[in-house]
Amino acid sequence: MTTPATLTDHPWFFCGIGGSGMLPLALILKGHGARIAGSDRSRDDGRSPEKFAWLEREGFALFPQDGSGITSSKQILVASAAVEDTVPEVVRARELGCGRMSRAELLATLFNAAPVGVAIGGTSGKSTVTGMTGWIMTQTGRDPTIMNGAVMKNFARPDAPFASARIGKGGLFVSEVDESDGSIALYRPRVAVLGNVSLDHKSLEELRALFGDFLSHAHIAAVNLDDAEAAALASRARALVSFGIMSEAAMIGVVPGSVAEAPTAISATICDRRDGTAHRLALRQPGRHNLYNALAAIAAASAAGVPVGEAVAALGSFAGLARRFDIIGTSPSGITVIDDFGHNPDKVSATLATLKAHPGRVIAFFQPHGYGPLRQMGAELAEVFARKLDPDDVTILCDPVYFGGTVDRSEGSERIVGLIAKAGGNAEYIARREDCGARIAAIARAGDRIVVMGARDDTLTTFASGLLARLG
Repeated sequence: MTTPATLTDHPWFFCGIGGSGMLPLALILKGHGARIAGSDRSRDDGRSPEKFAWLEREGFALFPQDGSGITSSKQILVASAAVEDTVPEVVRARELGCGRMSRAELLATLFNAAPVGVAIGGTSGKSTVTGMTGWIMTQTGRDPTIMNGAVMKNFARPDAPFASARIGKGGLFVSEVDESDGSIALYRPRVAVLGNVSLDHKSLEELRALFGDFLSHAHIAAVNLDDAEAAALASRARALVSFGIMSEAAMIGVVPGSVAEAPTAISATICDRRDGTAHRLALRQPGRHNLYNALAAIAAASAAGVPVGEAVAALGSFAGLARRFDIIGTSPSGITVIDDFGHNPDKVSATLATLKAHPGRVIAFFQPHGYGPLRQMGAELAEVFARKLDPDDVTILCDPVYFGGTVDRSEGSERIVGLIAKAGGNAEYIARREDCGARIAAIARAGDRIVVMGARDDTLTTFASGLLARLG
């Protein structure tokens, strides 16, 4: 993939360089020869030191988040649209007259410059579908560039442990695209993928407009016909490759009765109704939601010219993503700890459904990813925990993650625990995460599955690993 010269002929500074959206962008830009520096509040606070040590070994110049890294008017500051004007880097960049781009603007510029762009959209599953699609394209010789919000295990190595990006030369750019900030409108994909539409950061009315426009901007779209909201938008596509498990109208579907679920895997026979062929898919990830993710990736690859049989075969070696139903381990007493990114009603529901498809009590620990999202979707989250879990299961919430700023913190996790209890669920509120860990260790028993859920906080993986060690 060629990168516009204007993106590599001047230095860049990433505010929040360790973030899941910033890090892969910084890796892609640096891979094309750009000079990159950055700062991160997490680094200043001592969180995830191994990540920042690796970035420095890779040649990124890291600074405290005090403005000291902004030294030249030639630098372009990359900062999330949510970064406040009082952040020292923003203040210093304004003083020097530096250019500024949001993360989404930079990603859209890189994406739209690629000869073939495959954009993965939808409320849930984007990172997994992006990883799956990228792996298919890699395995079938397309040499893609991949931009993901999660570490892709297939590309992680001891010298590249935070592989949330891949830099390829094949002219193909596979990326997840975000609707939460409206930036999905910036992309002009060759292939657009829409897996599902449900409540998250925006109202359904806003989401319908954003995703409908997204489909209309693509040359061809892959759409899930089993999701009512997504299917209702399929007519906005110029050309369509539809997929689904239940829909008989789906071009790429599943042979009835062929799905076989196991605690850590799922398999099914995929049928391409356009030519009548059938192909056996064996995924190393569990849950029906991952079968949908696989269908989305197969449809995306098909829309980009990859034969369905080749796409299905490639997914047999897909290793998954970090923090997506990521089994940390099982204690000597038979207690399994799982690290998961579940943070909105859809994702949490999918994770809990996967767990409850098999025997054993569930202890669900949930760290909300912010006070604002908790207000937006708290009632729906409470309903999911109450409905999906049994009376013997336990849900434990700590306070929402908070890294500073002026957000309203008047309503927190206590309200959600109250709503779960009101709906008949079994939930506890314990303010500090460390104390939640002690409580979980005290009540866990042989055969339990402990799932650690939440977003925007890399240290949740450390917390999950610590739980397993404590249980050992």
